[in-house]
This record gives sequence, structure tokens and C-alpha cells, in this order.
Amino acid sequence: MVTAIGAGPEVPAAPPRGPRNGSRVRRAAGLRDASPLTYGALIVAGVLSVFPLYWMFIVATRGNEVVAMRPPPVLPGSGFGENTARLFDNQAANFTTGLINSAIASTIVAFSVVFFCSLAGFALAKLPFRGRNAITIGVIGTMMVPVQMGVIPLLIMMESFGWRGDIKAVIVPFLVSGFGVFMMRQYAQSAVPTELIEAARVDGCSTFRIYLSVVLPALRPAMVVLGLLTFMTMWNEFIWPLAVLNPDNPTVQFSINQLNQAYSRDYALMFTGATFSTLPLLIVFVFFGRRLIGGIMEGAVKA
Repeated sequence: MVTAIGAGPEVPAAPPRGPRNGSRVRRAAGLRDASPLTYGALIVAGVLSVFPLYWMFIVATRGNEVVAMRPPPVLPGSGFGENTARLFDNQAANFTTGLINSAIASTIVAFSVVFFCSLAGFALAKLPFRGRNAITIGVIGTMMVPVQMGVIPLLIMMESFGWRGDIKAVIVPFLVSGFGVFMMRQYAQSAVPTELIEAARVDGCSTFRIYLSVVLPALRPAMVVLGLLTFMTMWNEFIWPLAVLNPDNPTVQFSINQLNQAYSRDYALMFTGATFSTLPLLIVFVFFGRRLIGGIMEGAVKA
């Protein structure tokens, strides 16, 4: 090829770039190339995971005789409306109050844990101060203590505060979690560049302003994961509400326990309550499951 006089050496053309979604195409191709054994294992795992929920719904649509039937029925019955009416009319369970209390407690605790743990995680990861490593070790140490060991001291505290039987006794002890602080710290170390924080300080931002404008957007995937996990954990909490609340002001798990009578068990009524207590978690997972999985995968890639 003839080049112009005085021109520099000819630069070879860059190789053509592949599609921006090449990695997605490769992953899809890998799924299509999966062996029949892989599909069989996934189907078996899916059936084993869904079957307990399906059987719970089957019993909720029928009567107690279903439990002893061999082989068990696999199709829903027509008694779900009747069982639902009996559930919400049951004075001993106070199921409506339990649903409302669980929704309030789970929502408040989820937002509180996300806010305070992200603040603490940012401080432990990016703010230099004396004793930072000791505090981190102390946070990790709290994760090693079983929750059951703190029931009696917390119960004494709630009694002294006059909070026995009040929903505050379920909310306040869980406003911050050691797991959340440690998770936010680990994520902030890799997701928040130190240079960006220093540049914000040069621009005159306060520490809280840096948290709002710089740290918060970077921590959003991990915050979504932590919030959803906290909400589900708090919704399913049973031991502590059973210890500190009373049948007149229960949570949803406490209400289901009230359906378990001393001398007889109405399985249809209990499984109907379990169905209604599972629905909010299924709704949360349907609407936020993609964000949950995406946040977990993004955290794994950053790690």
C-alpha cells in the first residue's frame, strides 16, 4: 500500500469488536448446551422445593382428613373460603392483628437496618479513626453469639421499660444487626473508591453529604439485598415475639402458633394461616427477586 510522504507508519486496523452482550450470548449458549442430567437435576430440585408449599395449599383448601389420606390428594379442594373465614374469625389467634404487626415491624426494621448498617459499614471501611479494627472485631463477635442467649437479658430490659406486650419490644432490639454492619463494610471497601471520597472532601462536602451523594449510590445493590433478607428474617421471627408479646397483640407467626390447640390440631386452619403468612414473602420475592439476585451476583463479582 502506498503511503503519503511524511506520514507516520501505518497503524493496523483494530480487530472488530464483538457485541456488547457477548457474555450474555455465551451464557445462554452454555445453558442450551447443558446435558439432560443437568435439566433432570434442576427439575427434581424445583419439585422438592415447591412441593411443601403446594401441599400446604392443598390442605388449606380441604379439611383435616387430607392429612391421613393415602395416597394424598394432589388437586385443591373447595374449602379455602370456609377455612379463610374461620381463620379470621378465630378470636384466639387475632390473625389480622398479627399480619398488621408483622408488616409494621418487618418494614421498620428493614429500613432501619439498611440505614444504620450502611452508615456504620461506610465508617468502618473508609473513615480512618482509632479503634476501627477493634470495633470491627467486636461486630464480628456479636455474630457468634446465638440469638437464644440474649432472650432472657432482653426480656428483663423490656420488662423494665414497660414494653411487654407492645410491638416496640419486637422492633427496637433489631434496629441494627452485626451481620448488616459487616456486610456493608465488606461491600464498601471494594465498591466505594477512596479517591472519590477525597475529591468530595476537597469540594467541601461534609461526611454525611459524602454518604448521601457518593456512598449511597455505590452501596445500593448491597442495601437492596440486606433490606430484603432483613424483611424476610423479621417476618419469620418466632422465638422473640413468643417471649415478649401476648395473644392480644401478636405477630403473624405467634398467631399461627395460637391455632395449635392443646388437645386437637386443626391442620386445615393452621395451613390456611401459613398460606396467608407466606403470601407477602412471595410477593416481595416476585417484585424484588431480580434485584436480590442481581445484588448478590454483583457483590460476588466485586469480591
